[in-house]
Amino acid sequence: MTSQSASPSLNPYDGMSPVVQAAHRARAAAADIAPLPRAVKDDALLAVADALEVRTAEIVEANAEDVARARKAGTGESVVDRLALTPERVRAIASDVRHVAALPDPVGEVVRGSTLPNGLDLRQVRVPLGVVGIIYEARPNVTVDAAALCLKAGNAVLLRGSSSAYASNTALVRVVRDAVGGAGLPEDAVQLVPGESRDSVHELMRARGLVDVLIPRGGASLIRTVVEESTVPVIETGTGNCHVYVDDRADLDMAVDILINSKAQRVSVCNAAETLLVHQDIAPRFLPRALDALAEAGVTVHGDERVLPYAEGSRATVVPATPEDWETEYLSHDIAVAVVDSLDAAVAHIRLWTSGHTEAIVTTSQAAARRFTRLVDSTTVAVNASTRFTDGGQFGFGAEIGISTQKLHARGPMGLPELTSTKYIVTGDGHIR
Repeated sequence: MTSQSASPSLNPYDGMSPVVQAAHRARAAAADIAPLPRAVKDDALLAVADALEVRTAEIVEANAEDVARARKAGTGESVVDRLALTPERVRAIASDVRHVAALPDPVGEVVRGSTLPNGLDLRQVRVPLGVVGIIYEARPNVTVDAAALCLKAGNAVLLRGSSSAYASNTALVRVVRDAVGGAGLPEDAVQLVPGESRDSVHELMRARGLVDVLIPRGGASLIRTVVEESTVPVIETGTGNCHVYVDDRADLDMAVDILINSKAQRVSVCNAAETLLVHQDIAPRFLPRALDALAEAGVTVHGDERVLPYAEGSRATVVPATPEDWETEYLSHDIAVAVVDSLDAAVAHIRLWTSGHTEAIVTTSQAAARRFTRLVDSTTVAVNASTRFTDGGQFGFGAEIGISTQKLHARGPMGLPELTSTKYIVTGDGHIR
């Protein structure tokens, strides 16, 4: 009796789902790009930028399919605008990629180091995270931004955008992969997660051991789903229930300017203010001006019982606040407003309702500013400045993958260093313990 051995499979991933196969390929690619010097990664990014410009027509044509499908489905024009790509927007994306290429490479940076008393040389150095999964909504520019940032930090990236941008993302990833491969890097360092159904999202969230970290970018529902259902470690880029507190010793002109900029300069972003808290002693002088300024900016006020009397004679639209208003990230021309008894009462309100993103105080008192910054525990605490400054570009980081509202690994705007981990290198001379 003779035995027959099974012939080896030509594909080591046979029998695995497409998502798991993609994760395995990303892991192999991550190992290849992690040790690459900066020049090689930068050349690949510059090739990506050039390819985006050369193949703009291909990208815009694919995007037109998504836009037409969105309009046919009755999608609001604000969402359609975020989805749409024009030749000008593609050129801007290419410019952003070149900007990332020009940023310092965090990989290999020595975070700390010393010579121990026993003579061992100890260094903690930055290394890539490995395989980064990005789950995001209908903004195809994120596809290229995330790919560029992850590549610069030596990571492979698995991109799972929304089905509403599938044609756009497919075209963009095809262009990026071609450029990366042409520059000598593994194409699988950038992949679009296969499939348009929710099943592919859930598979990605459960690819523990293959995917090193997930970063969700989008609304509260998306972020909550990823945080609660993923077995892969998640960096939570949180929602922004941001507060502006006007202290009793505030400069009124400054307070109005900061309020309007924080709320109305761009309402659909996570660093826009959603709640205004006003010290009771300054409310009679400040609230009439604030309400008129908010009215001029087209903002509806959801006011507590101490705010409502100031609506009389004001041009503002003021409605009674409900308990839900204090926890709402409006992302619209709405703001919740309350009068508080003291700075400590403002802090107590913030602690109860904040999402931990950004809080601001307007005051001329250094003591009040110091107390507020000590007591408020959010990623960013602004003193006499708009909440809108919580942004990687505004902070001088050059670019960001998102704004983390958690406390582990990364907090606040996440630039290139936050897309790395660290390892220790111990060098001895025959040392034994």
